[in-house]
Amino acid sequence: MTANIQTAMATKEWLMLIVLSVFWGGSFFFVEIALQDFSALTIVALRVTIATILLWTIVFYTKLHVPISLKLWLSFLIMGILNNAIPFSLITWGQTQIDAGLASIFNSAVPFFAVIMAGLFLPDEKVSSRKVIGVVIGFIGVSVMIGFPEKIETGKTLAQLAILLAGISYSFAGTFGRRFKKIGVNPIVIAAGQTAASSLVMIPIALGMDGIPDASAASFESIFSVFALAVISTALAYVLYFKILGSAGAINLSLVSFLVPISAILLGVLVLNENLEVIHFVGYGPYWVWFDYNRWPHVDTNQSQVCLSQVMPELCI
Repeated sequence: MTANIQTAMATKEWLMLIVLSVFWGGSFFFVEIALQDFSALTIVALRVTIATILLWTIVFYTKLHVPISLKLWLSFLIMGILNNAIPFSLITWGQTQIDAGLASIFNSAVPFFAVIMAGLFLPDEKVSSRKVIGVVIGFIGVSVMIGFPEKIETGKTLAQLAILLAGISYSFAGTFGRRFKKIGVNPIVIAAGQTAASSLVMIPIALGMDGIPDASAASFESIFSVFALAVISTALAYVLYFKILGSAGAINLSLVSFLVPISAILLGVLVLNENLEVIHFVGYGPYWVWFDYNRWPHVDTNQSQVCLSQVMPELCI
């Protein structure tokens, strides 16, 4: 990655950021439709497998160097489990119980989970009073949205907790993924390696639990959504993501975590006729307070090493 990173985003970076948020916000929308004909595990397996095929096609077409190292591929496997298999499965299953818009709001809790994990496991990410206050604000937001403790016995609470657990998994992935900064592998190769590893995990699990999916019985909308989820919200999103990262840096890019629910909610309400309660918007408010409070920590934005999972936790380099 280049070390020449802008501290302020130009119009081009803002437009790319908005498009990226639509790509990832669309993932909740596509999952909602795909669930009409496919099980959660099958959707996840198809998502990472199709994305893997496309990403490796890009790798080979552009003739990117692919290191042959057992240690590296074991790291890909761990990242694939923590950053794809576990969170994708939890979020997709959660969406069998709650709407896409609400799921995206809970997913926006990832940044403050990342603060906790980084503070616990990364020596250079010390826990400051600023971060502690930010985490408390974020926890208040989650508590308001989930209705804790009044709604702790309701069926949907398990789905909400599943998505929050996905955020914790993403945060572990972000902490573990810091090791990739020393390897010098192209980010597209890291993305391809991670999705390939998660495919090897999810394919046997999905086949064992659900069997071979019957695509002939699925609607065109569901099949299209699966491909869109893999191609747009996973593979192509990586390419756009790394372009923004290279020019604007991780701090500016972290805005995408808070923009994703907007597109997810709009798509859910306008296309799927979903409904959100006022309390969910009230609970989302503290996230913006958290972001504003932590927007300008003492971080060198010109550093070449960045942790992507704290932004949109699909990949960390």
